[in-house]
Amino acid sequence: MIPVLEIGGTHVTAALVDLRDGRVTSRTREPLDADGDAEAILGRVRDCADGLPVPPGARWGVAVPGPFDYARGIALFKGVGKFDALYGIDVRAALLHGLRQRPGDIVFLNDAHAFLTGEWSAGTVRGHRRAVGITLGTGVGSAFLADGRIRDTGPGIPPEGRMDLTEIDGRPLEDTVSRRAILARYGDPRADVHEIAGRARAGEERARRVLDDAFTTLGVALGPRMVDFGATALVVGGSMARSWDLVAPALSTGLAAGGWTPDDPRAWADPLSPGARAIRPAGSAGDAALVGAARAAGGALNPEDGKRPIRKGPPQALACEDPSHRRDDRI
Repeated sequence: MIPVLEIGGTHVTAALVDLRDGRVTSRTREPLDADGDAEAILGRVRDCADGLPVPPGARWGVAVPGPFDYARGIALFKGVGKFDALYGIDVRAALLHGLRQRPGDIVFLNDAHAFLTGEWSAGTVRGHRRAVGITLGTGVGSAFLADGRIRDTGPGIPPEGRMDLTEIDGRPLEDTVSRRAILARYGDPRADVHEIAGRARAGEERARRVLDDAFTTLGVALGPRMVDFGATALVVGGSMARSWDLVAPALSTGLAAGGWTPDDPRAWADPLSPGARAIRPAGSAGDAALVGAARAAGGALNPEDGKRPIRKGPPQALACEDPSHRRDDRI
């Protein structure tokens, strides 16, 4: 069993993964404040990890969003709306020396890469030679996979493989498609995205229009890249994918406008059928990124494959003592 962590903008998840069958056990999920100070963020991550029954010396897999120096384990978050307090901090050292059962090694992997790798190896895009993964939450994560390997360059692939670095009408994509963009467009400070989704289902026109515009725009931006990349499948994860009934129609409309017309999103296309173009939400268990991180830690894939270029930043020291942290078990 391989211990893994998935660090996201609102939650951190720890689990054990059996690579023989992709089975995930001992899952613990805790809320995470991406706007908190560095020690509060890392303290919550350590608390979550310390709940796993792991022997000392284990090799961990950690899925984390970028920008991040995955080889050295140094956070490079700056101006991306989350984890600003971690900029320049050696997260690898904080975990190696801060976890109760000291790891023998830690392998870091981009969370979108881990997600798509997990969905390709044991999830909804098995059998597809070329697939794209998008994660929708605090921002837009992306990954492009060909023949089982993540690709960062080639036809249709955006700079560094990152859709968040692309622009629509001269503005960054995340100015339209992200949690902050949707909340700003909707204009009610009391409502989060899941509440806006609930209002859209209840028939509120403004809520429906805001969500439709965001996901259609994503499809328009992604469609031509799907065509150029030769993708036969798109899998969508992240917190917003839970509202698939709202995401799928608008996203499909945008993809078609961009030249990549998907099959009925309610049906899973046979990857061997000529011209099949499948669009699906992430597996309901939400295990894909955990499985992808475990594959990297277990050597089932080369963590160097598809690694995004490192953005240099000045590392800074962080005290790695193991102070007591008050545990918040609310989900």
